[in-house]
Amino acid sequence: MTKKRVIGLLIIVVLITNTITFGLTNLMSIKFKNKAYIPRMEYDRLRSVYNQFSKVIALEKYIDENYLRDVDEEKLLEGQLRGLVQSLGDPYSAYMTEDEFNSLMEQTSGVFAGVGIVVTPGEDNLITVVSPIEGTPGERAGIRSGDKIISVNGKEFVGENMDEAVKVMKGEPHTQVILTIMRKNKNGANEVFDLEITREIIRLITVKSNIIDDDIGYINITSFDNLTYKDFKTELDKLGRKGIKGLIIDLRNNPGGLLDVTAQIADELLGEGDIVYTETKNGEREYLKSKKSMVTYPIVLLVNEGSASASEILAGAIKDHNRGTLVGTTTFGKGVVQRIKDLGDGTGLKLTISEYFTPNGINIHGIGIEPDIVVELPEDVMEIGVENLSQDTQLKRAIDEIKLKIK
Repeated sequence: MTKKRVIGLLIIVVLITNTITFGLTNLMSIKFKNKAYIPRMEYDRLRSVYNQFSKVIALEKYIDENYLRDVDEEKLLEGQLRGLVQSLGDPYSAYMTEDEFNSLMEQTSGVFAGVGIVVTPGEDNLITVVSPIEGTPGERAGIRSGDKIISVNGKEFVGENMDEAVKVMKGEPHTQVILTIMRKNKNGANEVFDLEITREIIRLITVKSNIIDDDIGYINITSFDNLTYKDFKTELDKLGRKGIKGLIIDLRNNPGGLLDVTAQIADELLGEGDIVYTETKNGEREYLKSKKSMVTYPIVLLVNEGSASASEILAGAIKDHNRGTLVGTTTFGKGVVQRIKDLGDGTGLKLTISEYFTPNGINIHGIGIEPDIVVELPEDVMEIGVENLSQDTQLKRAIDEIKLKIK
């Protein structure tokens, strides 16, 4: 442990010691003046904090002096902070490094610089392309769903260090990156080749619309980021000008996103009333409400087990207001809300601070929302939406239902 780090921790311990002394003095004063019993809760809490910091200093010193390898103090501190939040046992709360925090901010902004592909660690521990984003350099270069990215700029990566690969793929606009792709050919053999791609500013498209059978509007929302409401309103108005009589909103596999953006979209659909309310551990409630103005089309909402968080807020509001019919399978069941805190040095904290309730006071955490009409998707159907309408049994049922409402 460096001298600077030791001094820093010692200063903290001294400050805590002084606080304990000051706190005890004040409590004694309270007893003397008011002849009351001394409350020990605050004193015990401060004493516990003091003991914990003393233990941290001793443990770090022992590691520094005795661990076989060199100690990276930045990683040691990062591990302490990460472990502090992980000890909550909450999968939705996390300490984020500078890279992780920036990545989250990019995700919610809907804009970043890169090649424009969605990737995931494959079962073979290779970085696998889920899909190229429409209209991006990745799509124009010919990247396909299922492609494996085995190296970036000549450096090999696998699924377990995919985040590092993504960081290299991102970069300044108008700069080049070389991806080495492995793809199966028609004979089932693996072909390996390089693609040189010029990075661009990528604008994530989270809303798409179509017309089905001349008078049914279809809007697919894939997530709720900063730009989603604006795009939703644009597509909704476009469908209205084309004379639609009913509306299908597809929230399948939508993992959620920003609560306020979800509320803006709900405001277009519900009429006056509650959209959702949140409640903290202290019982403090905050209500999000919609106004009177709304579109009057009959609505069918498509959901599945991949519809989570903000998607469930919209689905719950539609269901509780009897504003539309839910078709599909039971949603994921995430009924808690996180707050993002910038820690001022580039790192961040994501912390669960409240749970939310549908307008009827239902918390769906760990339960999900059961649709009005349950329709299972066949296991062999890999693509959903209007592009695969012939096999998408859930969408076909939604179309049948909206036609009944239109008549």
